[in-house]
Amino acid sequence: MLWILAVLVVLATAFALISMFHLRGEDLSRFDSPAGQIFPPRDDPGGERDAVVAALASGLTSIQEAPRRQRLVLMREYLDNLSAGLDLAAAFTDVDAGGVPAEWVLAPGADPSRRLLYIHGGAFTMGSPASHRNITNRFSEVTGAAVLAIDYRLMPEYPRMAGLEDCRKAYVWMLDNGPDGPGAADRVYVAGDSAGGNLALSLIAWIRDRDLVQPAAAVALSPIVDMTFASPSFRRNLETDAMLGPMFRGMARVPRTLLLWFSWVQSRISPRDPQVSPVYGDLSGLPPVLVHASDAEILLDDARRYVNRAVAAGSPARLQVWPQVVHVWQMFYPQLSEARQSWEEIGKFIADVDAAAGRPGVGV
Repeated sequence: MLWILAVLVVLATAFALISMFHLRGEDLSRFDSPAGQIFPPRDDPGGERDAVVAALASGLTSIQEAPRRQRLVLMREYLDNLSAGLDLAAAFTDVDAGGVPAEWVLAPGADPSRRLLYIHGGAFTMGSPASHRNITNRFSEVTGAAVLAIDYRLMPEYPRMAGLEDCRKAYVWMLDNGPDGPGAADRVYVAGDSAGGNLALSLIAWIRDRDLVQPAAAVALSPIVDMTFASPSFRRNLETDAMLGPMFRGMARVPRTLLLWFSWVQSRISPRDPQVSPVYGDLSGLPPVLVHASDAEILLDDARRYVNRAVAAGSPARLQVWPQVVHVWQMFYPQLSEARQSWEEIGKFIADVDAAAGRPGVGV
């Protein structure tokens, strides 16, 4: 009997030590301030925000009520149809980006030598270039660049690192290939939302470490940057996050240590590894980064901690926060006023970065 007790003690000790030293990241609470640029709240007389929340609730409720084994398929279908039927000005052309399925997105007047790699969100398990065409169309318009939207490999069919490898491969390919064929890029950018924001921020650190041509700037919309789920807003904003709250409410009831182990098993890499949690990496020497977040979403503090830590490391990073809007609200352009304002800020950011380098932009 004593040997059984001894084995249990050893296992419990090993479990605690692995959780503490291999899975948990450092305490980043000192980077919870400053709060970033916070846009003032506005009235919603036309019910724009309410309409968006109602539409999300309608779509997500039926999916959450479906049998668990069907939910991922239904979520993928739901997300892929978000841009369906929209009147978009850009041309969309399929391409093989060095072995990664992708599409070029060219708004009228876009310069093929200016190129932006876009990495879609979807919790690493869903999403595609088609699901985010409203975003990639607008990125091409405000930057004047050809957007390469990639269809990276998703979980659970592939390991977590497969998607990151696809981002790296596509970026290297984009440097020497454009929508017109082979040819060096004149200027490059990287952007992504949510899970894609995670991949984008991980990518720019990898680019720096490989001494590749750095992007002139990076934009991350509501990124998740901490896969240890340590940000206070992950639990604090569950009830106010109309998009992610319903999906992650169950996770919030699970002890964080178990979440860390689940993340490790699912992604096959420690959740504190900077490759999957860029907030824990070396954030020095990065290009200018703009991060947008909502004060109502569970990823607010992920965005805040990343930007504050990047600034502390000497990198030019900026956080802009909008009140009372949903996660990645930019996809609801042009009907949502905050989406229009967000895209204006992105356009200004890119123009400022280009002007500082003596390279005036050509966005609209």
